[in-house]
Amino acid sequence: MAGSGRSLSRSGLRGREAELAELRTLVASVARTGSARLSLLCGEPGIGKSTLLAEAVALAEEFGYSTGVGRADELHHLVPLSSLAGCLQGSERPMLSGDALADLARHHDQRIRLVERLAEAVGTRAAQTPVLLALDDVQWADPLSRFVLRQLPGRLRTSPVLWLLTGRTGPEGAGEEILAAGRDRLPVTTLTLGPLSPTAISQLADDTLGPDVDERTLSLVEGTAGNPFLTVELLRGLQAPGSGGAAVEGAAERGAFPPGPAPVPPRLMAGARERIGSLDPDVSRFLQMGAVLGRRFAFDEAAALCALPPAALLTALDGAVRAGLLDDDGVLLSFRHDLLRQAVYADIPPSARNALHRAAARLLVAAGHRPIDAVSHILLGAKPGDDEAVALLRRAADDVLPVTPGLAADLMTRALELVRPSDAVRFEVGEQAIVCLTRAGRNREALAACDRLLAEQPPLAVFGRLQAALGGALWSMDLAEELCRRAEAALSVGGVPPAVGARLSALRALALSRGRDLDMARSAGEEALRAAVAAGDRSAHVQALSALGEIAQNAGDGVAAVARFTALSSVDRAFLPEEVVAHQHMDRFDRAEELLQRAAAGDGGVHRQAMFLWARAQQHLGLGRLDEAEVDFVTMERLEDDLRVPVQQVNARVIRAGIALLRGDRAGAGEHLTAARERMAVKPNPGNRAAVCFLESVVSAHDGDVSQAVEALRRLQRIGPFTRWRLLRPWAGIAVGTAVGAGDLELAQDLAAQAAAHAARNPEVPTAAGVAALAAGLAFDDLALLDRAVSLLATGPRPLVLASARAGLGRALLAAGRAGEAQGVLSEARDGFAASGAHAAAVGMGRLLADAGASGVRDGGPGRKSLAPAGRRPVQGWESLTASEQKVARLIAAGHTNRSAAEALVVSPHTINTHLTAVFRKLAVRSRVQLAHVVLTREETESEAPAGRLS
Repeated sequence: MAGSGRSLSRSGLRGREAELAELRTLVASVARTGSARLSLLCGEPGIGKSTLLAEAVALAEEFGYSTGVGRADELHHLVPLSSLAGCLQGSERPMLSGDALADLARHHDQRIRLVERLAEAVGTRAAQTPVLLALDDVQWADPLSRFVLRQLPGRLRTSPVLWLLTGRTGPEGAGEEILAAGRDRLPVTTLTLGPLSPTAISQLADDTLGPDVDERTLSLVEGTAGNPFLTVELLRGLQAPGSGGAAVEGAAERGAFPPGPAPVPPRLMAGARERIGSLDPDVSRFLQMGAVLGRRFAFDEAAALCALPPAALLTALDGAVRAGLLDDDGVLLSFRHDLLRQAVYADIPPSARNALHRAAARLLVAAGHRPIDAVSHILLGAKPGDDEAVALLRRAADDVLPVTPGLAADLMTRALELVRPSDAVRFEVGEQAIVCLTRAGRNREALAACDRLLAEQPPLAVFGRLQAALGGALWSMDLAEELCRRAEAALSVGGVPPAVGARLSALRALALSRGRDLDMARSAGEEALRAAVAAGDRSAHVQALSALGEIAQNAGDGVAAVARFTALSSVDRAFLPEEVVAHQHMDRFDRAEELLQRAAAGDGGVHRQAMFLWARAQQHLGLGRLDEAEVDFVTMERLEDDLRVPVQQVNARVIRAGIALLRGDRAGAGEHLTAARERMAVKPNPGNRAAVCFLESVVSAHDGDVSQAVEALRRLQRIGPFTRWRLLRPWAGIAVGTAVGAGDLELAQDLAAQAAAHAARNPEVPTAAGVAALAAGLAFDDLALLDRAVSLLATGPRPLVLASARAGLGRALLAAGRAGEAQGVLSEARDGFAASGAHAAAVGMGRLLADAGASGVRDGGPGRKSLAPAGRRPVQGWESLTASEQKVARLIAAGHTNRSAAEALVVSPHTINTHLTAVFRKLAVRSRVQLAHVVLTREETESEAPAGRLS
């Protein structure tokens, strides 16, 4: 066994044979299978987690792993990515340089992009050799490291990466949170370390003190309750020079080692204190300053805290290292175990601790550290009215807001607590807190904080600033009417600076975009834009353009929407997806594709990646690429879940349900309907409610319940006119057909009139004109209009809408007894559905063709691929893969990383990850190695088969 030649008393491995065997199995499994595993070692402090982790690292290195080991620190638990730094840098071949890691932690403005970069670095190394990433004391991991650890193991599940964490036992710990995030995506295990057996404890005593340990000593170590660290420290206390063991024995008699688990620090070992107490006073003082700085600290900073030059403390440093209390890696010093640091720290007089931490904070800031590095120190002992603490918290919040908005919100919440009502900066701090809470998605907290501040009757200018700061939270909470009321109140009282007034006007216009009077909303938006330009306020300018774009989209004014969103994306590239979608509504898919390709290729970077995926999914859907659309909708939803910012999830589920029905998956459509309803309950805005009503109508109609289907349409109309909802406009023909089928001609003709009005507003859009003709043809049973709809839609870019129109025309021709004409139209409809992957719809057209008397239809006809249900894509095996999945499988099998495959296909690494998830499921493989074997076998079979035998 690895490490079996070491002193077990030093390594603490007595009695851990079973755990070591399980770790060996984990290490061997990842190396053998090439797929990832995630494991957590948990237990009370001192139980041997760190020692076992070190043994696992040594074992992995024997297996040829590339290893990285990090340790989270209680006093650095706020510093972004500090916990994972050791994992990524702590080896002879670091996966990221120190500068690269610092840039990622400080400058990346999106957590998902950060995960991408880290996944690329780890995945590249894993392509060369198995990787072990180990993090000790995960319970103190910083928020950004915890976020990354919730994402990366699942992202890299197909690579040979072993993630090994240690954490203290406790409810709702970081370790369990990380395991829960990965449980559905890769194998996870938990090893809980319990107390050592009496036999193992006796062996530890023999290892430390030699054979023939007397009964008195054994009775002392029994009081450690099987904790190996406490046992060894007690025994070392007995060995300490000048110690006869009286102090240790007395401590045991006083109950310093009570049986069973107990909180820290009361159970800190008397043996450690005995050894520390016997040290030279200079060594003890040096250790105390180090304990204030944290488990790992810089020698020069500890010297500065001692108010001594480093040269004066060389002897103290040497004494601490020789005593086995500190380790020196050549860069930083670290306490050998955090319990030792806590024992040293506990001996600092309580009255001195806060002052030392305050001095440490000042020292770190003066030395050029980031403000967040000093926050943990200054918060210890901070009280209301502490201007220094408030200023540092504000600087730290500004620094971390782009990448960890949740942490920034926590910092500003604490800053607001420290500001007294009479302090001059109170409202400035409050405004910053509202902004941070909103960015973190903690909108209700932002609202509560704002209302508390407003209750203090701030000056009128401040009143407006607070209301403007709150606008984003109210919009995200779907409180458009409340947003409008507050913005109007702030504007009406006056006294606001021009820039704030412009922001409030823009927020009012945005809120009005949800109302029925869009003319009033447009006037408000134009006024807000003029005010923003006059004030020279970029934030107001962006908000006003966004509001005008939303208003134009809701009004169905495609030309104006394109103009507004093009202007907006030129000011702020984060709004490129809105420009793309605006072009799609105008049937300008070529321009939309150009913008998407530029963004994916890195022209200006892809911001708001979930929204970018939404725009690209809409592109695929519009162009009839159902497989690709489904992938992007799935990826988008996962990203929104990861960021906990649901925006388009209801709409995505509605579309996915429609795709499922087109493919003949009624059960899947029902699951999507349930999910859409659940997500609508979280965001019950009018658009989401209308979309769910439409889906309920479609599903009911599919099930043959026309009364329920038409009732859902009536509910939709009560929310707002059908064509008000941009997602639904291309499918007005479906709604009209449902109404006609239920005998509700009044509703059908109303829907047709709406479609006609929308087409009149957009005369250059073939889809709008074609859908209007289709709706009118169905509502008035007019074959000529149905034929015109097909002609118009044939000039447009949307094959599924065209196929649907041809289906409507074909049915009408059959009803009119013109079966011969119907056959040609229905055949084209069938081909259109089939080409898009809408197999169930294609089969339905085949049945109509058979009813029309066409020959050779059910088996596809001469030269045609069968469209019967048995001819659908299989569920498992290579033939079950979509064309895109086959491309991804071949690239990954050829050695590409997710990023290089994404670059080759001009998609995002997130999309590649979604494709790989499907590939691994359909091929029943768990690693890239297994995938490469499947692809190689496939290619060999293809090369040996006669031409035309394999696809």
